Amino acid sequence: MFVDSHCHLDYHQRDGDIDEVIARAKRAGVDELVTICTKVSEFNTVRNIAEQYDDVWCTLGIHPHEADTEVIPSADDLVALAAHGKVIGIGETGLDYFYEHSARDVQKQSLKVHIEASRRTGLPLIVHSRDADDDMIQILGEAYDESPFPGVIHCFTSGPELAEKAIEIGFYVSFSGIVTFKNAEELRSIAKSLPLDRILIETDAPYLAPVPNRGKRNEPAYVVHVAETVAKLHGADVKEIARKTTDNFHRLFSRTSA
Repeated sequence: MFVDSHCHLDYHQRDGDIDEVIARAKRAGVDELVTICTKVSEFNTVRNIAEQYDDVWCTLGIHPHEADTEVIPSADDLVALAAHGKVIGIGETGLDYFYEHSARDVQKQSLKVHIEASRRTGLPLIVHSRDADDDMIQILGEAYDESPFPGVIHCFTSGPELAEKAIEIGFYVSFSGIVTFKNAEELRSIAKSLPLDRILIETDAPYLAPVPNRGKRNEPAYVVHVAETVAKLHGADVKEIARKTTDNFHRLFSRTSA
């Protein structure tokens, strides 16, 4: 059994083939999916998708790209919305200095509100980080020292220092189809260096389709290819990676086992 710990099923719903996408995932052995919220203003849509399917969960948050255009809620607001039983994580949130669609100070403000909501709910923080390693290390480290909270760096593409900080504070690190790309040798090196009990796998669908589907629209069924690459890196059987990453998922997202 595999879990796609991070995808965007609302895009597949807009494409009109969400039922087929979920059915293909099931046939591929992907038994659970997490559809990620990137705008609180669209949370109802994301939550409704999770409500329609037994093995689909959802999250609540504001992507750093949207921090300038979304009204950043209070931690109280996020805590109240996260009480819904299908919500298993806070985010995605974080810092993106590559595109900088939102001002850096606004991204940081939003991230800190999400951290507080994660701390208060006990739900894992789902972190997006791109070209922002130094600030991310500082913010996560200081916040964790103040009061611990669970979390994951999703679609990891950062350097070894952020991976080390994530493991140090008890976070998980999630790898997407990027780890299969020909030019991702450094990322594969990091994935190989991390303990298997701290690794998750994801698609980030409909983006970042892994080899051999690169260039096509991504979908949750393809998370199997991510697992195959992680298995090769660790000299493990893909069934072991399926079991390990699924166990990790349920340990981190404990509401899924309630």
